[in-house]
Amino acid sequence: MSDSRFSDLGLAEPILRALSSRKHFIPTPIQAQAIPELLAGRDMLGIAQTGTGKTGAFALPILHQLSRKRVNKGPRRPRALILAPTRELASQISEDFRVYGKHLHLRQTVIFGGVNQKPQVAALSRGVDIVTATPGRLLDLIGQRRLDLSAIEFFVLDEGDRMLDMGFVRDIRKIVAALPNGRQSLLFSATMPGEVARISGEILTDPVRVEVTPQATPVKNVEQNVYHIDTAGKRALLTNMLEDPALSRVLVFARTKRRANRVAEQLDKSGVAAEAIHGNKSQGARQRALQRFRAGEARVLVATDIVARGIDVEGVTHVINYELPNEPESYVHRIGRTARAGAGGTAVSFCDPSERAYLRDIERLIRRRLTVIGEEPTGPVPEVKARSKKSRGASMPKRGRPANGGIRKRKRPSNASAPRRRRRTA
Repeated sequence: MSDSRFSDLGLAEPILRALSSRKHFIPTPIQAQAIPELLAGRDMLGIAQTGTGKTGAFALPILHQLSRKRVNKGPRRPRALILAPTRELASQISEDFRVYGKHLHLRQTVIFGGVNQKPQVAALSRGVDIVTATPGRLLDLIGQRRLDLSAIEFFVLDEGDRMLDMGFVRDIRKIVAALPNGRQSLLFSATMPGEVARISGEILTDPVRVEVTPQATPVKNVEQNVYHIDTAGKRALLTNMLEDPALSRVLVFARTKRRANRVAEQLDKSGVAAEAIHGNKSQGARQRALQRFRAGEARVLVATDIVARGIDVEGVTHVINYELPNEPESYVHRIGRTARAGAGGTAVSFCDPSERAYLRDIERLIRRRLTVIGEEPTGPVPEVKARSKKSRGASMPKRGRPANGGIRKRKRPSNASAPRRRRRTA
């Protein structure tokens, strides 16, 4: 199967023509394994990292089967539904369907929140074959009776583990309940925690399991490094690193939206064109930031984990973890943004003393140690504690206690000494 070509998989000629125009002739491992099973009508549980060609693995057979079936007369209702956790990923999947199906007479639309729903409703009213959506807006339109899922033949739940991490499990169950029986269902996930396994049992019927890489194993072509440094030194370190022109298209990850904004603003002030992208940005702002990054107008894109799996940009040379994620699986998805389609890439993580536990969890998950490329001495933690005690003492007169501390000086030794004696004898 590893030597197969797309032309060997039985796909329709218009799809092969679209693939050929993009110079895609040989399927990736997950595509080679998944496409024949899906064309045979099997439900599927797919374990695959980002950047493995996963979208093509389900988009190509769905397009093939939709193109071969006649559409009933009357209003065109959606026949394929793909659920994704973020707007960016939904948009990327929808774009892939558009490219692969450009020679087919199929209609599609993408549905997500954060934007006016009128264009989405208009597209549904005209009739579509394929809907790619995030759960929240999809349920809104179902509740408004703007969307009918009774004709769905193909259902895909993409990034299942991320869906559950983001709290979509109840929404997913509501959507699945609105789908007809007898559909072909697919669930793709980069990892397989217990909750994903449980929900797969609710969605899939006798599924074939396709796993092309060990769970949560980073892309082999990514060089993974760590720099130990205090939090206060991270900004200067990032600026210094970006003086190297080899860092030509850089994705920086922060844990919080506020930090992402700050880092992007600081880089702009230092002369490095940067954009921030996170959940608080409007959809228009997120799309503009992503487009500037793709076009090379912004050299750096600073992102939070909510979009770690929805960013698909070719040529990302470096991923920098400005802050380590508190979930080790997120590290895998972050660094997967580089080394796409078999290319090489570099990931550098900044680790301050408070993040050492996160680093240990990451190294335990990936079963290897990150290469230490630098280590700055940490600050004098005992002095910080001493200052904090002094500041508490200075605030006591404000609470009405004697400024001279005369009585307190006589009481404090007696009150403090008894516990110390008990600790020594215990």
